[in-house]
Amino acid sequence: MVVKTHSKGRGVTGLHIGATNVRRYFPKHISVIELQLDHLQIQCGLEPDFWQGQPEIHDPRLCSWLESKNFNTRPDRTPVPLALIPAGKNCFRLQPVTLSGHSQAQLKPWQAPNPAA
Repeated sequence: MVVKTHSKGRGVTGLHIGATNVRRYFPKHISVIELQLDHLQIQCGLEPDFWQGQPEIHDPRLCSWLESKNFNTRPDRTPVPLALIPAGKNCFRLQPVTLSGHSQAQLKPWQAPNPAA
Protein backbone atom coordinates (compact mmCIF):
# COMPACT_ATOMS: atom_id res chain seq x y z
CA MET A 1 0.00 0.00 0.00
CA VAL A 2 1.13 3.55 -0.60
CA VAL A 3 1.11 5.89 2.40
CA LYS A 4 2.39 9.46 2.75
CA THR A 5 4.48 11.38 5.21
CA HIS A 6 2.45 13.67 7.42
CA SER A 7 3.77 16.69 9.27
CA LYS A 8 2.10 17.96 12.44
CA GLY A 9 4.46 20.88 12.73
CA ARG A 10 8.14 21.45 13.13
CA GLY A 11 10.00 18.29 14.07
CA VAL A 12 6.99 15.96 14.18
CA THR A 13 6.65 13.78 11.12
CA GLY A 14 4.60 10.62 10.86
CA LEU A 15 2.62 8.61 8.35
CA HIS A 16 -0.82 9.25 6.91
CA ILE A 17 -2.19 5.78 6.16
CA GLY A 18 -5.55 6.70 4.59
CA ALA A 19 -9.00 5.47 5.55
CA THR A 20 -9.20 2.84 2.78
CA ASN A 21 -5.86 1.30 3.81
CA VAL A 22 -6.93 1.28 7.46
CA ARG A 23 -10.11 -0.65 6.64
CA ARG A 24 -8.22 -3.11 4.43
CA TYR A 25 -5.03 -3.79 6.41
CA PHE A 26 -5.59 -2.90 10.08
CA PRO A 27 -7.98 -4.95 12.25
CA LYS A 28 -9.84 -2.73 14.74
CA HIS A 29 -8.84 -4.81 17.75
CA ILE A 30 -5.09 -4.12 17.44
CA SER A 31 -3.50 -1.28 19.37
CA VAL A 32 0.14 -1.79 18.32
CA ILE A 33 1.88 -2.54 15.03
CA GLU A 34 5.49 -3.29 14.21
CA LEU A 35 7.31 -1.23 11.60
CA GLN A 36 10.49 -2.41 9.90
CA LEU A 37 12.60 0.63 9.02
CA ASP A 38 15.70 -0.66 7.23
CA HIS A 39 17.54 -2.63 9.96
CA LEU A 40 15.43 -1.12 12.76
CA GLN A 41 12.19 -2.68 14.01
CA ILE A 42 9.90 -0.59 16.23
CA GLN A 43 6.46 -0.96 17.78
CA CYS A 44 4.03 1.91 17.28
CA GLY A 45 0.81 2.44 19.17
CA LEU A 46 -2.40 3.15 17.27
CA GLU A 47 -4.65 5.79 18.82
CA PRO A 48 -8.44 5.20 18.92
CA ASP A 49 -8.80 8.06 16.39
CA PHE A 50 -6.80 5.93 13.92
CA TRP A 51 -10.06 4.19 12.94
CA GLN A 52 -12.22 7.31 13.28
CA GLY A 53 -11.02 9.74 10.64
CA GLN A 54 -7.40 10.32 11.69
CA PRO A 55 -5.51 7.39 10.12
CA GLU A 56 -2.05 8.56 11.17
CA ILE A 57 0.91 6.97 12.93
CA HIS A 58 3.23 9.17 14.98
CA ASP A 59 6.21 7.93 16.95
CA PRO A 60 9.47 9.72 17.84
CA ARG A 61 11.58 6.88 16.39
CA LEU A 62 9.59 6.90 13.15
CA CYS A 63 10.01 10.68 12.99
CA SER A 64 13.78 10.35 13.45
CA TRP A 65 14.01 7.68 10.76
CA LEU A 66 11.98 9.76 8.29
CA GLU A 67 14.16 12.78 9.02
CA SER A 68 17.34 10.73 8.56
CA LYS A 69 16.09 9.73 5.10
CA ASN A 70 15.26 13.37 4.28
CA PHE A 71 11.61 12.50 3.71
CA ASN A 72 10.53 15.70 5.43
CA THR A 73 12.74 18.26 3.71
CA ARG A 74 10.71 19.17 0.62
CA PRO A 75 10.65 22.98 0.45
CA ASP A 76 6.90 23.06 -0.22
CA ARG A 77 6.31 20.48 2.58
CA THR A 78 4.29 18.24 0.25
CA PRO A 79 3.83 14.69 1.53
CA VAL A 80 6.27 12.04 0.32
CA PRO A 81 4.76 8.72 -0.82
CA LEU A 82 6.21 5.58 0.77
CA ALA A 83 5.46 1.87 0.43
CA LEU A 84 4.08 0.17 3.55
CA ILE A 85 4.34 -3.54 2.82
CA PRO A 86 2.72 -6.22 5.02
CA ALA A 87 5.51 -8.35 6.51
CA GLY A 88 3.66 -10.60 8.96
CA LYS A 89 0.87 -10.32 11.49
CA ASN A 90 0.50 -6.64 12.43
CA CYS A 91 3.95 -6.02 10.94
CA PHE A 92 4.85 -3.77 8.00
CA ARG A 93 8.03 -2.81 6.16
CA LEU A 94 8.36 0.88 5.23
CA GLN A 95 10.47 1.84 2.22
CA PRO A 96 10.76 4.47 -0.51
CA VAL A 97 8.62 4.40 -3.63
CA THR A 98 10.28 5.00 -6.99
CA LEU A 99 9.01 7.49 -9.55
CA SER A 100 7.18 4.67 -11.32
CA GLY A 101 5.16 4.02 -8.15
CA HIS A 102 6.78 0.69 -7.23
CA SER A 103 8.71 0.00 -4.07
CA GLN A 104 12.36 -0.65 -4.73
CA ALA A 105 12.13 -4.16 -3.27
CA GLN A 106 9.44 -5.12 -5.79
CA LEU A 107 11.53 -4.20 -8.84
CA LYS A 108 13.42 -6.92 -10.67
CA PRO A 109 17.06 -6.15 -11.58
CA TRP A 110 16.05 -5.48 -15.19
CA GLN A 111 13.35 -3.05 -13.97
CA ALA A 112 15.68 -0.75 -12.07
CA PRO A 113 14.46 2.84 -12.22
CA ASN A 114 16.20 5.03 -14.76
CA PRO A 115 17.62 8.05 -12.89
CA ALA A 116 17.68 10.04 -16.16
CA ALA A 117 13.91 9.64 -16.61
